[in-house]
Amino acid sequence: MALQLNLLHEEFKEERQRKRDPLKLGLIALGCFGVILFLYYAWNAYGTMQIRSQLNVAQAEWAKVEPQVTAAQNRAAELHQIIDSTKVLDARIENRFYWAPFLSIISQSVAPNIQLTSLDGTITDSGVISVSLEGLAAAREPRAAAEELRQLLSEQLEKHYSEVKVTFKNLEDLDTLLNLAGVPTASARFVVNMIFNPKPAAPSKKPESTKENQGKEAKEKPAAK
Repeated sequence: MALQLNLLHEEFKEERQRKRDPLKLGLIALGCFGVILFLYYAWNAYGTMQIRSQLNVAQAEWAKVEPQVTAAQNRAAELHQIIDSTKVLDARIENRFYWAPFLSIISQSVAPNIQLTSLDGTITDSGVISVSLEGLAAAREPRAAAEELRQLLSEQLEKHYSEVKVTFKNLEDLDTLLNLAGVPTASARFVVNMIFNPKPAAPSKKPESTKENQGKEAKEKPAAK
């Protein structure tokens, strides 16, 4: 059996130890990790550059469109203001008070022995109508004639309006006599205040007929034993 002597055994051993040196292996691993990190950050940097380029493109497009958008927004605001103003005007037109029917009621309520001297009417902010009516009443009892006019005005206004209040602000006898159909007649000066809501009066309930009332009473009475 032949013997083989390895005279380079020591050198081979040292060479293997150098290849297995932990520091060298650590440096190699660190270098590989650094390369991986570099590639990772390079990829993120590339993605960031793409995003920035897209952002720049979007900003450039927005700079072109922004004046049109601003003009459109301003125009929309103007149109909204016009629409709101139109709604207010429409509401005022729809809810306006017509004086002609009211004056017709006044003219139909004035008797021949009543003379009107002034009429002053206003509309409050809440929509309530306030009217001051001044005139002269001539009769044997001029105060009674003025009271009849007040009651008639109240009855006629309640047929067309709601929340009607007709009261005397002033009622006084005059010393002078008025010529009524050629006859000197006592007179009184009056001032009537009328306050009412121009909204139509609620329809009054019709009273039940007498026959219907008798029928209901007969049903409600228990049968006699």
